[in-house]
Amino acid sequence: MGDVQSMRVSTMARSVRLALSAGAVAGLLGQAALAQEAPAAPTNPTVLPRVEITGSAIRRIESETALPVQVITREEIEKAGVTTASELMARVSANVGGLTDGASITDGHDQRGFNSANLRGIGTSSTLVLLNGRRMANFASPGDDTGVDLNNIPAAAIQRVEVLLDGASALYGTDAIGGVINFITRKDFQGVELNAYGAKTDEGGAGKRTATLTAGTGDLARDGYNVFAVVDLQRTDALSTSQRKFIDKLQIPERLPHLLSGFTSPANIRLTGAQRDYLNDNGFTLNGKPLTNRTINLSVPNCAPPANLYLPAGIGGVDACTYNYMRDTELYPKSDKANLLTRGVLQLNADNQLFAEIALSRSKTNYVASTARVSAPINYKKIPALAKYNLDSDEASADDDVVGDVELRIRLNDAGRRTSELTSESQRYVVGLTGSARGFDYDIGLNHSVNTIKDKDTHGYLLYDKLVQGIYDGTINPFGPSSAAGVALLDSIQVNDDVRHARGVMDSLDFKVSHAVGTLAGGEAALAVGGELRHERTDFTPSALLLSNNINNDDAPEGGRPTSDKRTVQAVYGELLLPFNKQWEAQLSARYDHYQVVGGAASPKIGVSYMPAKTMLFRASAGRGFRAPSMSDLYRPTVYSSTATLPDPVLCATVDNSLADCADNWNTRRYSNVDLKPEHSRQYSLGMVIEPSKQASMTLDYWNIKRTDLISEIGDDIILGNLAKYGSLVHRKANGKIDYIDMRKENRGAQLASGLDLTLDYRDVKTWAGTFGGHLSGTYVLNSKIQNAVGDPYLSNLGRFVTDGVVPRWRHTVTFDWERGPLSASLSNTYSRGYEDQNSAINTDDGTVVAANHVKAYSLWDLSGAWQVNKAFKLRAGVQNLFDTAPPYSNQAFYFISGYDPTYTDPRGRRFYASANYAFK
Repeated sequence: MGDVQSMRVSTMARSVRLALSAGAVAGLLGQAALAQEAPAAPTNPTVLPRVEITGSAIRRIESETALPVQVITREEIEKAGVTTASELMARVSANVGGLTDGASITDGHDQRGFNSANLRGIGTSSTLVLLNGRRMANFASPGDDTGVDLNNIPAAAIQRVEVLLDGASALYGTDAIGGVINFITRKDFQGVELNAYGAKTDEGGAGKRTATLTAGTGDLARDGYNVFAVVDLQRTDALSTSQRKFIDKLQIPERLPHLLSGFTSPANIRLTGAQRDYLNDNGFTLNGKPLTNRTINLSVPNCAPPANLYLPAGIGGVDACTYNYMRDTELYPKSDKANLLTRGVLQLNADNQLFAEIALSRSKTNYVASTARVSAPINYKKIPALAKYNLDSDEASADDDVVGDVELRIRLNDAGRRTSELTSESQRYVVGLTGSARGFDYDIGLNHSVNTIKDKDTHGYLLYDKLVQGIYDGTINPFGPSSAAGVALLDSIQVNDDVRHARGVMDSLDFKVSHAVGTLAGGEAALAVGGELRHERTDFTPSALLLSNNINNDDAPEGGRPTSDKRTVQAVYGELLLPFNKQWEAQLSARYDHYQVVGGAASPKIGVSYMPAKTMLFRASAGRGFRAPSMSDLYRPTVYSSTATLPDPVLCATVDNSLADCADNWNTRRYSNVDLKPEHSRQYSLGMVIEPSKQASMTLDYWNIKRTDLISEIGDDIILGNLAKYGSLVHRKANGKIDYIDMRKENRGAQLASGLDLTLDYRDVKTWAGTFGGHLSGTYVLNSKIQNAVGDPYLSNLGRFVTDGVVPRWRHTVTFDWERGPLSASLSNTYSRGYEDQNSAINTDDGTVVAANHVKAYSLWDLSGAWQVNKAFKLRAGVQNLFDTAPPYSNQAFYFISGYDPTYTDPRGRRFYASANYAFK
């Protein structure tokens, strides 16, 4: 406990020397790292060690400086009851819209399984994630987001997390426009530590078990070496929609009928217009009435609930059934995670060390979507209710592709739910030298990092040609359970194939050297220089079966092909520390990065701090940065996809603006671009720190970021909303209807973001009842908007869901701590302010737009308590989501999940957990 406090608590005397380029310090679980007041120098002073600070290449004496970053300590992680890096980042107020397991549940396949961080909400690709100050290989699957998969961070080995939010780091890389997250692991552990953790949800599902073993030997000072290893194993159970009451309370069929499916069991029948008219003319009735729609179901109004519903306002309409997939899917995936981190240090002499570390991880996640669906023809004579009519007649077959055939839209219950297994594996090997020689501090490291992704279809995906033939010849029953022969056929054509395989490799050599260059009134001035040589390679290999386009519900990417791309990145940087006097200090730094093919840019940065008194500090920083396009941005094969349901203004003008007739999911072609230029950024911040006493402190920082030359596509809604400017991107058929829309990666427009970060701390309040403390950290966003192209107006996503997400106006975490003897407790709250919903989804059945909705604020309370039984043994128990708060209703139609926003809510509900920790040396 004492070590934790000495790291987290500081005085203004140390803060002033730390603020340098601090700027924006955002709301994290940990408090601002302000150091304790330096004690008076002893009569016979000893040489104090110099330490490395996140955000600076210059080592400094610990008693004179502290980190200008937010720190999440190991103790705080334990109190929160989180066991993964992704869960931890979800509690950080500056992290908005990061990718999670819940948000990645989909029946698509683009970067599924990727868990990411997204500082300031300006994009995963603009957040730099480090492990012990060095990069890791990015998630290998090609897609729109580039970043480290948080599944590959060995959570049990984390000693603390330091987050630098002033952006565009000159030390680590100026692609860190949103900020840097540095996961720092244990480095010199001795002894053995065992930890077991179990969690259970109130309503069932999503349970978790973890086991961790940490062991180390060797004392650097005494033995000249230290070797330790951490092994962490985790298993999380799946959570099905049937296990959560709140799904029914969302009233998805009533509120969002148009977002459901027309593929049902028993199958819907899609007639041609001529077939429908013929049946009506010959006295056919359904549910006692003539047909009004072309889609019918012979079982209406009995549609095999609960997943298949008779929903006249739904996508099936009044004559057919509608499938509610939100009653037949999973909300949270089953996963198994295994991590190993081992580190060895050899003390070469008093000042120099040789070190090596190995980090291995494997995360296997099983995604289960709704049951398989297929559109297939069948001859009407095999449908008893239609067989007595003559659909072969000229009148009935006028629109037929094949005379007498009708189209079926089938949900294949006998085939089972579609299941995929996503395996993300990471290997990271680092070897290096660090220390001091002839007055120079140095650090040099060689880093080999690999990420491999295997995406495997395991069940519910069927060979398309044999499936369609089995339906047509009657072996598979589309209207109910199949015969034994039909079930045997379905079993025989199940796909079990690694359909996508991606591998990313990063090799780098980095160094930094610092040295004193003189003495100023405030202390020693110092200069650091460093550099990095990095080689990146990505390989993407779709399977031969996938490319054959013969997997039902898993289409081949048109134009898809194996790809292999590589590039070299070079960087040099420098930093100058200038303590002008006891009140003023400055840090000047600059970095130059050069990316093969793309080119390079210089990124300067300046930070200053002023301390008029020991209890008050002012700080400011300003800098520039740039982000090179990813290799997916440059080389990814064309992706064939579709838009959300959008109106075509040209077609609408011909049908009296009836959205039922002129809105659709239009085909798109998404292109990469080898001619992309880097994005550029400028950012600045102003802040203050007040520490009126050793118990109380406050930080307040204003931050402002602008990105230009944004690497992006113009949104499909923007294109169709401004055809005068973007009409050339819309390709039409001879009849004038949209064939497809071009979605091209270009450098276009700009992004603005600004806000305030606030932290409040009150600690070590000693009373007769024990010691109390409290902490609040929050982010208030003032501005968040994007300009899609130069000259276009800015579109704000602040407090408003736009395209793929929202930036809440206010997010916070507040924690209250209590400790008395061996007992301790913690109560915390995480909060996100409500926002205006997407409110744009169109019901193409009746041409209406979804009713406007305001998403309610989301507030979760957690409670935990611990008992230090003895020096070696500690027990902890807690409740997460104490009041069982359900995700609030949302109209959003971007994610596969409907009825709520999976990016910032948690469907698991109230959870109870307990852990036991035993450590001995």
